[in-house]
Amino acid sequence: MKIAQIAPPWISIPPKNYGGTETIIAFIVEELVAQGHDVTLFAPGDSHSPGKLVSHFPTSLLAEGVPWQAHLKSYFHLAKSLERAGEFDVVHTHLSSTADMYLFPLMAGIATPHVTTMHSNFPFDRVNDWTGDADRYFLEWIEPAPLVTVSHKARENIPYKVNVAGVVHLGVPMRQYTYSDREPGDYFTWLGRFTEEKGPHLAIQAAKQAGVPLILAGIVETNFQRSVDYFKTQIEPFVDNGQIKYIGPVDMEQKVELLSNARGFLNPITWEEPGATVVLEAMALGCPVIGFARGVVPELIVHGTTGFLVDNVEQMVGCIARIGEIDRRTTHLHVDRNFSARVMAEKYVDIYQTLIARG
Repeated sequence: MKIAQIAPPWISIPPKNYGGTETIIAFIVEELVAQGHDVTLFAPGDSHSPGKLVSHFPTSLLAEGVPWQAHLKSYFHLAKSLERAGEFDVVHTHLSSTADMYLFPLMAGIATPHVTTMHSNFPFDRVNDWTGDADRYFLEWIEPAPLVTVSHKARENIPYKVNVAGVVHLGVPMRQYTYSDREPGDYFTWLGRFTEEKGPHLAIQAAKQAGVPLILAGIVETNFQRSVDYFKTQIEPFVDNGQIKYIGPVDMEQKVELLSNARGFLNPITWEEPGATVVLEAMALGCPVIGFARGVVPELIVHGTTGFLVDNVEQMVGCIARIGEIDRRTTHLHVDRNFSARVMAEKYVDIYQTLIARG
C-alpha cells in the first residue's frame, strides 16, 4: 500500500527532545515500513524516516523560531503536501493544535481516501489558546472528514457530531523498549512538559509525603510565559538535588535508562489527557505507573496489575508504598499485547483498507 503520512511542520520527526505527536508519527512510519508498506513522510528537513522523506522547509518551524501564531508556513507545508495526494492509496494526516486546522478545507477537495488523527482533545484545549472559538468555523469541513481519536475518552469529549473512523490508542515500538529483569533503583520519576496540567508539582508533593526520591525530567516551554512562571514558582524551589532532582530534557537513550531503573512512574495529571505516550513507555520497560484516573489513563493501566489508578495525592502516597506488589514483567507484556507500535499500525491499516474499499 502506498501511504502518505503528513506531519505538522512545527517539530522534527522524531523530535529531538519532547514532542508527543511527533514521537507517535515516527513510530507509525517505522512500523508501517517494517510491515512492507511504501510510506512517504511529509515533514521538515531535520526529520528522519525509514521510508521516503519529502520536505518543504530545511528546518522545523519551532527550531527556526517561528511562533505557533504564525501559520503561513504551516499552511504552505500542508497545501504543498496535499497537492500530491493523488499519488497515494491513502493519505494520513495528523493534527494536535489549531495551528494546522487548514488541513480540513484543504482535504475537502481531494479524491484520495484520507483520515486525520486528532492527537489532542477537540475542540483544542491548549492553555491560553489565542484562537478563541475559531475551531467551530471549520465544522463544515470537519464533520464529514474521517477522524481517528487516540482514546475512547477523547472521542466522548468531542461535543460535535463528527465522522469517527475509529479509536486507535497510541503504541510504542517494543524493540526500543526492551524489558530487563534487573532490580530497579530506589527512586520514582516524572517525565514530560512542565505544565500545571501534567502535574509535576503534585508528583513532588506525593514523593515528599511518601519520603521517596523523585527524579524529574523534561522540557520547560520557554515560548510560553505561563510555563516558565509555573516552573520557577511550583517546581524550582523544591528541587534540592537530594530527594528531588531535575535532570533536564532527556533523549531516547536517557529516557529508557531513567524509566527502566525507576521503581515507579508518577502521573498526577489534572486534565483529560487524550494520549499519554510516556505512560506506555514506562510500562513497556516494566516500570509500573501510579496515575490519576483521568482522560485516557484508565484505558491504559490495569489497576493492581500494571500500576494503580488514584484520585488524589493522598491515594498516590498510599500506592507508592504498594509499588512492590506490581510484577514488572507482566506490566511489560501488557503493553506488548495491547499498546505496541505493531498493534497501532495494524489498526491503522485496517482503517486504511476500509476507507479504500469505500472509495
